[in-house]
Amino acid sequence: MAVLTDEQVDAALPELDDWERVDGTLRKAVRFPAFLDGIDAVRRVGEHAESKDHHPDIDIRWRTVTFVLVTHSEGGITEKDIQMARDIDEILG
Repeated sequence: MAVLTDEQVDAALPELDDWERVDGTLRKAVRFPAFLDGIDAVRRVGEHAESKDHHPDIDIRWRTVTFVLVTHSEGGITEKDIQMARDIDEILG
């Protein structure tokens, strides 16, 4: 799978909810009303990621969860990352 150009990533960003390109990755931070709400979201995203065999980096800081997407094996952002960002947006509703 080919790494997307900066232009291709930038073209996809407007359709993604609050995602940004940071240091060659797609990144989204979500603040939840309570700690366990964030933990539940991580569980749901994790189950989906496992089914797709494409796993985000996830950082949990109290009520803020940050999801980071990059296809490490390809060395950059690919269509798999764009699709996973869409999937995460749908899961988080």
